[in-house]
Amino acid sequence: MTARALRRCGGYLWALPATAVGGLLVVAALAGGGRASRVDGVIEAHGRVIDFVLRRLVPLRGGASAMTLGHVVVGRDSGCLERARAHERVHVRQAERWGPLFIPAYFAASLLAAVRGGHYYRDNRFEREAVARSAPAGTRRV
Repeated sequence: MTARALRRCGGYLWALPATAVGGLLVVAALAGGGRASRVDGVIEAHGRVIDFVLRRLVPLRGGASAMTLGHVVVGRDSGCLERARAHERVHVRQAERWGPLFIPAYFAASLLAAVRGGHYYRDNRFEREAVARSAPAGTRRV
C-alpha cells in the first residue's frame, strides 16, 4: 500500500465519527425515498427527510442547501449538491484534518465568532476557509 493510500485510509478513519452521524441521515433519506451516490469518495444524499432537516433544523435564515458530516454530504436536492460540491469538499478535508473534533470545533468557531461580534456562520473560520478555497480562481479574496 502506498503512502498516499495510507493517508487516505487514515483520513477516512479519523473522520469516521462525523461520517457516522452523516450516515444516519443517509439511512433516513433512503428510508424516505431519497437517493444517495458516491462521488469522488464522498457519499452524497438528498431527499425529503434531508430537505426537512436542512430547511427546518439548521439555524440559518432559510436553512442550508447542503451540509457536510465527515465523508457524507447531504443536500436538499441533486442541484444543491452539485452547486455546493466544491465548498462542501473543503469541509470534507477539514473533517479529515480535525477528525472527531471537527463537529465540536465547528460549533466552537461559531460561538467564538459571535462572542467577538461577528456572524456565527459567515465569520466561522471553517466557513471562511471553505468560501475562500472553493471560489473560482479569479474571484478569490486575499
